[in-house]
Amino acid sequence: MILGYILVFALLGSVASLVFAGLVLLLPDRVHRVVLPCLISYAIGTLLAAALLGLVPHALGHAPARGVMATLLGGVLVFFVLEGLLLLRHCHEVDCPKHGTAGPLILVGDALHNLVDGVVITAAFLASIPLGITTSLAIIAHEIPQETGDFAILLHGGYTRGQAFAYNLLSSLSTLVGALGAFWLRGPIESALPYVMALAAASFLYIAMADLIPMVHGNRPRNGLARQVALVLAGVATIVLLHGGR
Repeated sequence: MILGYILVFALLGSVASLVFAGLVLLLPDRVHRVVLPCLISYAIGTLLAAALLGLVPHALGHAPARGVMATLLGGVLVFFVLEGLLLLRHCHEVDCPKHGTAGPLILVGDALHNLVDGVVITAAFLASIPLGITTSLAIIAHEIPQETGDFAILLHGGYTRGQAFAYNLLSSLSTLVGALGAFWLRGPIESALPYVMALAAASFLYIAMADLIPMVHGNRPRNGLARQVALVLAGVATIVLLHGGR
């Protein structure tokens, strides 16, 4: 049963997110420039809530607080270093001049990121089904704007739409590889589960606070704060309702 949940949500986090992102990019320019910031604001809420209301409490319930919080802190610092080395990079903008010619780097980085997402999905479901669902939703909410940005980067780099979709599909399938690999190695993972949860929470918090929040602040239209706050709260509410307080 657990394997079925893992397979479904790993596919939703990879292929389904990719297809939805492609559809968003096909919208008229003036439309997707409104839709994309909304998706990013919603993703902020889901990532923060999944980390602070799901992953961290679960980790603290199964391991000493000092060890869990040290892992959380260490994870944030590791992601800071990785992003500085361009091994971890999240681009959600349709026009991204810094990465406009970095198609291969984007694909490799995205594949590694998706591989980790797959491991996180499996680890969360091994902890509990509600935690697995809410963690997967946070990943899916973030993947849609990220895949949209990746599509745009590849198109601007000279790839055709067919090539961009095919390469992104191969990259996205690493989510399934990570999820199945983690399930087959679930023995060692289960013994370290609280610390895997803390690392996953560090990833979610870093993406939300270092990447997404500055982006929405920097691109907020006049009088757009209320809408952004409402969408962030909608993301938080979604996680709370699905998690059911468990």
